[in-house]
Amino acid sequence: MNATDIATKAAELIGGDRAEQHGDKHKTFARIAAYWTVYLQNRPNPEAPISAVDVGFMMADLKKARAQAGLFNIDDFVDHIGYIACAGEIATRETKR
Repeated sequence: MNATDIATKAAELIGGDRAEQHGDKHKTFARIAAYWTVYLQNRPNPEAPISAVDVGFMMADLKKARAQAGLFNIDDFVDHIGYIACAGEIATRETKR
């Protein structure tokens, strides 16, 4: 696929199945922003750069926000657990250093 093909495919998904699956874009993005804001403000050091573990937690929040916004999709649950599991593995590895 070239760049135009990829952009066309993305446009089809944004306006098609994904729109129905994930709900209203603005509401979903606002919900994600709210989750991320709360997470970032409540870390042990809110001023610290975002870490790999933070990314795992934040991506799990993204999946949670999507699950609340649209149609049931088991992938939201699987991915949520996957991101948390990855964050746990990364945190374990970083703790052993």
